[in-house]
Amino acid sequence: MVTRERSLRSEHKALRSAGFRLTSQRALILDIISQGHGHLDADEVYRLSRERQPNISLSTVYRNLQALKKLGLVEELHFDESHHHYEAKPSAEHHHLVCLGCGKIVEFGCQLSHKLRQEIARKKGFEVTGVEVHMTGYCSKCRRERK
Repeated sequence: MVTRERSLRSEHKALRSAGFRLTSQRALILDIISQGHGHLDADEVYRLSRERQPNISLSTVYRNLQALKKLGLVEELHFDESHHHYEAKPSAEHHHLVCLGCGKIVEFGCQLSHKLRQEIARKKGFEVTGVEVHMTGYCSKCRRERK
C-alpha cells in the first residue's frame, strides 16, 4: 500500500506540473489500469470505471486515457488495428505475446532485446528511446482446442 500511495503522489505531481488536476475520474482510471487487470482496452476501462462511478461517461474515459498517455503515466499498445490497449507505464522494459485465438496477452522480458537496442544505437549512431515487440501465435489452451 505504501508503494501505491507513493505512486499516486508522483502521478499527482506529474499531472499538476503539466497543468492538470488529479480529478476523481483520472484517479479512478489510473487505479484501474495500475491494479494489474492486464492490458485493458478503453471499453474495459469504461466498464470497470462504471462499477465504481456509475455516472462516468465513455468520452471522459477516452479523454483521460489520452491525457494520461500524453503525460507518460499510461502506455497505449497496438496489438491489432481495431483495439488500443492500455497499461500503467512499466518500470522495466518488457514485450508481449498475443494469442490469436483468445486474445490473451503475456508479458515477457528479454535480455537479448536490451543488447540489440544497445548494439543498433552504437552502430547506427541512433538514440533509441523505446522498443516495442509483440509476437503473435496461440497459447497452450488455444493450441489444444485447434487440434
